[in-house]
Amino acid sequence: MDRLPLPLEGITVVAVEQAVAAPFATRQLADLGARVVKVERIDGGDFARGYDTVAQGLASHFVWCNRGKESIALDLKDSRGLDVVRRLIADADVFVQNLAQGAAARLGLDAATLCAAHPRLVAVDISGYGATGPYADKRAYDMLVQCEAGLVSVTGTPGQPVKAGIPAADIAAAMYAFSGVLAALVRRGTTGRGGPVEVSMLDALAEWMGHPLHHAMHGGTPPARTGLAHAVIAPYDAYATADGGRVLLSVQNDREWRRLAEQVIGRPELGADPAYATNAARVANRERTDAHVAKALGALDTEEALARLEGAGLACARLRDLYEVAEHPQLAARERWREVGTPVGPLRALLPPITLPGGVEARMGDVPALGEHTETLLRAVGMTDDEIAALRRDGVAA
Repeated sequence: MDRLPLPLEGITVVAVEQAVAAPFATRQLADLGARVVKVERIDGGDFARGYDTVAQGLASHFVWCNRGKESIALDLKDSRGLDVVRRLIADADVFVQNLAQGAAARLGLDAATLCAAHPRLVAVDISGYGATGPYADKRAYDMLVQCEAGLVSVTGTPGQPVKAGIPAADIAAAMYAFSGVLAALVRRGTTGRGGPVEVSMLDALAEWMGHPLHHAMHGGTPPARTGLAHAVIAPYDAYATADGGRVLLSVQNDREWRRLAEQVIGRPELGADPAYATNAARVANRERTDAHVAKALGALDTEEALARLEGAGLACARLRDLYEVAEHPQLAARERWREVGTPVGPLRALLPPITLPGGVEARMGDVPALGEHTETLLRAVGMTDDEIAALRRDGVAA
C-alpha cells in the first residue's frame, strides 16, 4: 500500500523571523512537508546565527530551529527588497513574522493587512505581550517573559527562584503558533478563507502556568518552590545513590507508599504509621519521609535502586545529564535519531515528536546557509539576471 504523503505537502510558508519563537514554529511546518522560505537580513541574517558556534561552527539554536528551510537574504528597508517579499507572499499559503512590535505593520506585513489583501492567506503575528495593552511595546525575551508569567516564581529552591533551563516562553509561543496555523488551514479548507493568527509569548506561557496559577487564585497560596521535589506530593524527589547517581522517585498514592515501605525501605510498619500513611501526612512530615527514602536508596547503586523500585511497581527515573540523553537507550531503540545536512556537514538531530504511522517520514531538510536560496527565489518571482545583479550590487539582496 502506498504511504500517505506528509500532511503539509504543497503548502508554502514565508517567514520573516528571528530568534526562536517563529523559527521553531515554522520548523514544525517544514518537518511536516511544508516549503518554508526564510527571509533574513543581509547583514548576518537571523541573529540566532550568532548566538554561539558550538555546533561545529554553527549556532546550536539556529541548527535546532531552522532545518528544512530556504534562506533568502533581503534588505526590507529598501522598497525593492520589500517588493520581493510581497511577491513571495502572493503565492504563499502561510506567512509568519515575529519582528519587534510595530515593525511588521510599518512594512505592511502585519496579519490584518496581509489577510485583507490575500483572503486565503493564513498570517501569523507572534509577539512578546500582544498588540494592545500597556506592555505591547516592551521588549520581550524569553527569560523576561518567564519572569512576567510567574514561571520563575515557582521554579527553583525555597531560597532561590530560577529560570527554566530551556526557552520555555519561546517554545510555548512557537507551539501555539504551529497549532494555530494548522487550525486556520483546516478552517480555510471549509470556508476558503485563511485569516490572521495572533500569539503572544506571555499568553502562551501564562496558559502553561495553569496549575500553579489556579492553585494560587483558588487555594489562596502559590505552590512552594521545592527544587526537584513535588510541592504537594511526597515522596516525589531525587535521591542520591551509592555510586554517585541520582534517582527520581514518585509515589502517587497510599498503596504505592505501602509497597515502597515494604519492598524498598524494608520497614513495612511505615505503611500504616499515621505519620506517613496518607499523602497529606507525608507532605506534612516531608523531611522525615525523605530521610527514610534517602537512607534506603543511598545504600544501593543506581541500577539496583531502579530495579528495586521498578520491581515494586513504582514510578522512577534516572536523573540524566545531556550526554546521557544523547545516548538514551529508549531513543536509540526506537531509532529516533537522524542526520541533518548543514553548511558544515551532517549533524545529529531527533525526529520530530509527531509520528504519522503509515505516512512518509518527517522531512528533516538541510539547515541553510545565509542567502543560500536567494538567487533561486528571486528567479521564481520573475526577476531577470539584470534585476538580480542590481539588487546584489546595491546591497538589497545577498
